[in-house]
Amino acid sequence: MATVSEGSILIGQKPVMNYVLATVIQFNQGARRVSLKARGRAISKAVDAAEIVRTRFLQGQVDISSIKIGSEKVGESGKERLVSTIEIVLERK
Repeated sequence: MATVSEGSILIGQKPVMNYVLATVIQFNQGARRVSLKARGRAISKAVDAAEIVRTRFLQGQVDISSIKIGSEKVGESGKERLVSTIEIVLERK
């Protein structure tokens, strides 16, 4: 089995623990870094998932290496609106 150096998880409408489990699984499969990406209302879920992984599941093994925030234009031309985005990168110590 090949080890993955970096993984990515897109946060959506599922319960937070689904994303926590997906993150822990990626670290257990050998990933050095896992990126949690979310936009809009899912941003709080991404923050919750990152904190649960860092403080409960992989306590002392994982740190937040970077947090990027921004916004994207969403929708058709004429009905475009800005949606906030976040990317939280967790890295194994």
